[in-house]
This record gives sequence, C-alpha cells and structure tokens, in this order.
Amino acid sequence: MTTTGPDSRSVIVTGAASGIGRAAALAFAAQGARVVVADLNPEGAAAVVAEIEAAGGTAVPVTGDLSEQAVVDRVTATAVERFGGVDVLVNNAGIMDRMSAVAEVSDAEWERVIRVNLTAPFLLARSVLPHMLAAGRGAIVNTASEASLRGSAAGAAYTASKHGVVGLTKSLAVMYRDQGIRTNAVAPGGTRTAITVDVEAGAHGPAALAPYMGNVGRAAEAEEQAAAIVFLASDAASNINGVILPVDNGWAAV
Repeated sequence: MTTTGPDSRSVIVTGAASGIGRAAALAFAAQGARVVVADLNPEGAAAVVAEIEAAGGTAVPVTGDLSEQAVVDRVTATAVERFGGVDVLVNNAGIMDRMSAVAEVSDAEWERVIRVNLTAPFLLARSVLPHMLAAGRGAIVNTASEASLRGSAAGAAYTASKHGVVGLTKSLAVMYRDQGIRTNAVAPGGTRTAITVDVEAGAHGPAALAPYMGNVGRAAEAEEQAAAIVFLASDAASNINGVILPVDNGWAAV
C-alpha cells in the first residue's frame, strides 16, 4: 500500500535500521514521504521497511557500508529510480570512538571513525546534489553531535569527525543556498539508542572526560531527535539554513 499524503517527498535516511535513524524514517513515512532506508545491517533495515509498510507507508531498503562510493551510488540510484528523485537527505549514520585521547588513538580507529562519520556524509551529499540542483530544491540534514560543539563529549576521533560535519554543513549551506538547497544539522546530546562505547580499561581519554559528563542532563528519546530532523527538512524551516541545532536538554547552554 502506498501512502499519498500531504508529503510525498523522496527521502534518504542513513543509519535507519535503529535509533535516531529508525525514528526519523518512521516519522517521515508517517507524513507520507517515501523513504530509502539505508544501513549496514540488512536485517534491521528490512525490519524498518516492514514496519513502515505495515503502517501503510512506502519504503525500500539499501544495505552496505556507506563509506564506500559504490554503496552511496546505489542508495542515490534507488531513490531516483523508485521515487523519481531525492528531495531530502538525512546523513545520520555514524559510529562512536573509544573515547580515546589523541596519544591513544590507533590509525584504524581514527580512519574508520572519520570515514563513516564525515567522509560518508560528504559522499552522499555529493551524490544527491545533481538531482537536487536539477529540481531546484532540496534539504540535507546532517546528524552532528554535542561533540561537534565542545571537546569534552567524546574521544579525539569522534570529536574531530563531528566538528567536520559542522564545517561540511555550513559549506553546503553557503554554496547552494541560491539554488534552493538548504543544509542544517542537529547536534544530539545524550540519547537513548543501542549505541555502546567500547572503553579501554585504564585509558586516559575516558578518565579525562569523566568530570564533564555530569552536565548531560536527561537523555532524549530517539523520537525527539527525529522530530527536530523532520522539522529542519520541512517547509516550516524554509528560511533556516546552515544551522547547528542542539537537541540536548540544554547541555550546550551549560
């Protein structure tokens, strides 16, 4: 069954098999959008698609490592072929680091975190932009982090990657605002998801960060983050561009 509600946009959501991505995919679909559910986890992506379809919505899964160009190409091609274009891109997929301080970060940890958290959003934005430019409109929403606003919320690799997401967001906003494309980001604080942090016992990074974690406040539900994402992608935010929106119960204000 295909929903033809007030919002029939074509939306790509990455990291959509769980957590904030799942909540965003469900929220867009509930408004009538057609959703590409992109994730590394095929079972999780299929489950979210089934959940959307059971509610009367339209979705299709695409699985693979979004830091690989071939997977990115497949995600965009699926949206174009199945739904006629790309109206919204939600770059949500990401991974945590080990809270490692710079002296403790391995090459593998650094390169993987940067690749998934920063390079993948760049690749996806570059891939969808020709379609948005041809249509003369589009919205990109990136998931940054509280760690994109400060140095005390995560390890070196994650912090650098999310600061990079902020820079990417602002560059896109400036470069393409006159072509009808808006780019914004949410900066989630503590959020109830399945993401865990593999902290190495006795490492300096986690010990150095521990004194600052008391400012986190109430953890958000994934649906609260998704509501902000859907808003930034909506016409209600038509003059909002280049914004990094903390969704963190005031953590950024402390």
